[in-house]
Amino acid sequence: MPTVEELYRNYGILADATETAGQHKDAYQVILDGVKGGAKEKRLAAQFIPKFFKHFPELADSAINAQLDLCEDEDVSIRRQAIKELPQFATGDNLPRVADILTQLLQSDDSAEFNLVNNALLSIFKMDAKGTLGGLFSQILQGEDIVRERAIKFLSTKLKTLPEEVLTKEVEEFILAESKKVLEDVTGEEFVLFMKILSGLKSLQTVSGRQQLVELVAEQADLEQTFNPSDPDCVDRLLQCTRQAVPLFSKNVHSTKFVTYFCEHVLPNLSALTTPVEGLDIQLEVLKLLAEMSSFCGDMEKLESNLKKLFDKLLEYMPLPPEEAENGENAGGEEPKLQFSYVECLLYSFHQLGRKLPDFLTAKLNAEKLKDFKIRLQYFARGLQVYIRQLRLALQGKTGEALKTEENKIKVVALKITNNINVLIKDLFHIPPSYKSTVTLSWKPVQKADANQKRTSEDTTSSSPPKKASAGPKRDARQIYNPPSGKYSSNLGSFSYEQRGGFRGGRGRGWGGRGNRSRGRIY
Repeated sequence: MPTVEELYRNYGILADATETAGQHKDAYQVILDGVKGGAKEKRLAAQFIPKFFKHFPELADSAINAQLDLCEDEDVSIRRQAIKELPQFATGDNLPRVADILTQLLQSDDSAEFNLVNNALLSIFKMDAKGTLGGLFSQILQGEDIVRERAIKFLSTKLKTLPEEVLTKEVEEFILAESKKVLEDVTGEEFVLFMKILSGLKSLQTVSGRQQLVELVAEQADLEQTFNPSDPDCVDRLLQCTRQAVPLFSKNVHSTKFVTYFCEHVLPNLSALTTPVEGLDIQLEVLKLLAEMSSFCGDMEKLESNLKKLFDKLLEYMPLPPEEAENGENAGGEEPKLQFSYVECLLYSFHQLGRKLPDFLTAKLNAEKLKDFKIRLQYFARGLQVYIRQLRLALQGKTGEALKTEENKIKVVALKITNNINVLIKDLFHIPPSYKSTVTLSWKPVQKADANQKRTSEDTTSSSPPKKASAGPKRDARQIYNPPSGKYSSNLGSFSYEQRGGFRGGRGRGWGGRGNRSRGRIY
């Protein structure tokens, strides 16, 4: 084993030789042997080996392996020095291997060491992005779980920091191709991270790019498979995938496949849905996703059939007025509960799809059903008026901090919900029913472009639906409604597309526990 003095002497030989250093193979071999010495010798070797690496291609494997031994040394300062120098080995065909090594070193629990690995990966990214990605994806596909997890997080956080000249179209195409391989076997959390990675790529910001992403999500959602409402993982998988798809939909990228699946398979099983996420109103969550998607639904094959399913589900939440006893009071003694949050979602979805078949209520329903629906609408609208007045009175004069209390936040959202329902009900009371009004869903931020529309909707909420549709004797709203009995979700204003919980157990195809790939060091 060489001493410190011998290492310096051989370093001098190579340094003095400059471009002819390659002729002094023995001197370089002495430096390589320095990794077998003590702490001082190892520290010098960690610096000298990479400095002259390019002059000895025939010793490339020995040099890289020697440096790797130092990357695994017990002395943290030696490890850090060795890792810091690794990018100097990333030349030509060696770069993917160095990227692979650095990816494995992401499993370090030493924060300084971990940061050095990150910086080293970023530096070789700028030398050859495709080669670096090859090493990263190799470990994502075949490495240990901790390495896979950290490699995915590295991509999700660092890719967006790289300049355009590094992330070329060719590089982005490589990321997409490799990501598709990974998506054949992912957990729910990994899927969310990969959607974040892919949706951030410039080449996928186009209409055709977003369409590709929607198709990827649809494949993950397994929309061809039978839906099992009693399987929490099946339900959670569908919701997570749908949350990833919703931001991608637009007037040019349609949600038809998802809306069709929700109408045909999910709505009929709404009450049977189960979820592994504690405290989540799974039915409301599903209805909110359907409402958001319905705005971007294209031509649907079974439109009338699916509109009927949506209509039938809406009726479940639109009660008939309670029967009156002879003294004019309610015979049952209890008012029906008006579940405004559910009705906003269902009514909005029906209103959006109804535009595609405007004669559904008049030509596709018999007269008795239409009359029944109008009675339900009018009863609901009367209750709305009372509640809207109460909410406005409760919020009157409140500004700033006063509106930030939990109670008032809920009231503000409740007012948005009731205003929205009122506008939509008025449209359906037109003869024939109209589908022209536009509203912003209560949990969505109001866009500046919607300012005029917002004023319009608020101005129209103070009056009741047209009296022409009134069925039976007139009654005072106070006789038939005991507000507040509506159902609200306290987190309506903070709906998030992020994952709401992990996946449990087997995922079937691609959403279960990944196999144990622990294979030790595979440098």
